[in-house]
Amino acid sequence: MNPEPAPDPNLPTEPIVRAEMNPPASAAPTVPMDPARVAPTMPMPIVTPAARAEGRRCPACGAAVSIAHRFCEACGRELGARRVALPHPETDPVADCAACGGRYDADGYCAGCGQLRAPRDRFEADLGAVCLVTDRGIAHARNEDSVAAAVVDGAEGTEAVVIVVCDGVSSSEDPQAASGTASRTGVDAGLAALADGLDAPTAALAGLAAAAKAVAAIGGHESHAPSCTFVSAIVRGCDAETVEITVANVGDSRAYWLAAPGTPGSPPTRRLTVDDSWAQALVDAGAMDEEAAMKDPRAHTLLRWLGADSGEQPWSDNSLHTYRVRGPGLLLLCSDGLWNYRPEAEGLAELAGAADPMVAARELVEFALRCGGGDNITVALAPIT
Repeated sequence: MNPEPAPDPNLPTEPIVRAEMNPPASAAPTVPMDPARVAPTMPMPIVTPAARAEGRRCPACGAAVSIAHRFCEACGRELGARRVALPHPETDPVADCAACGGRYDADGYCAGCGQLRAPRDRFEADLGAVCLVTDRGIAHARNEDSVAAAVVDGAEGTEAVVIVVCDGVSSSEDPQAASGTASRTGVDAGLAALADGLDAPTAALAGLAAAAKAVAAIGGHESHAPSCTFVSAIVRGCDAETVEITVANVGDSRAYWLAAPGTPGSPPTRRLTVDDSWAQALVDAGAMDEEAAMKDPRAHTLLRWLGADSGEQPWSDNSLHTYRVRGPGLLLLCSDGLWNYRPEAEGLAELAGAADPMVAARELVEFALRCGGGDNITVALAPIT
């Protein structure tokens, strides 16, 4: 995370020219996800607690199944959550080297000239219940953001959605290792807690705690230990019309609720999380309003983060929040590579106005690139219908 001051947002649309940068030798090479794992899926309704109480059923044949079962005994359908984590590790060792035409080995180095494969600029995934986009941006040589998500499907619809977005702290060692570890661990631990029958707030805190422990275990020099921000969301149905969103965060990656215009009975468009930053501390103390605080050169200095040097409990009493909303609307999780250019929830809602959530996610990323792309950009959009 290394944002620049927000420029004039009314910029003309023009081709994005990225700086030519060779990634450092430690940068992990990346390639596209397996298309079978990221194929678009139509959004499904969020299952209500009453339906969950009747027991889990196979989404393919409707047979009763246990939460512990990996496959349906009646039809053989795999019952595990649909998951994705981006950027995805290198899996294609045979692509041609851009410099000499040679072949890359499994570690991403060219067998002919030894050059490390450059990372891809963008990764996308569409799980239907959530759409993910992460982009290197223009100024950075590698993507230090990470995003992971899981969707648990049942016969009646989507039973739960778990999302985590993390932003590696650029001044730390291996920030991409921290963000990747935190996002994957956070989703896995949150899912496990839900499977054990815990409520969403408890599951969200379990995901955050597990992510913090996993990042702290990476190691490195204590003063520059791998570090990252963290924001997560768990989405579950409350009744036929209401959806519960539980968010947890450390640092300045954010969650927003973007309500569709004229939605009755739902909270208005707003930010759902509170930053752990110098700027937020100034606002909370009444010293400055948000606009003035963001102009302070220390605005993005983090007061809390995940890492070996962040303490046993890096989160605060203000890190966990639960909201009940009615659709239609969008749940947005993002790194500061996006919101630094448009922090207001209303402005983000205007940018995400496309009917297709995947298109809306791309438009948010493209907006940040047009504004300068000074940082990595990560967006997760979950449509609430």
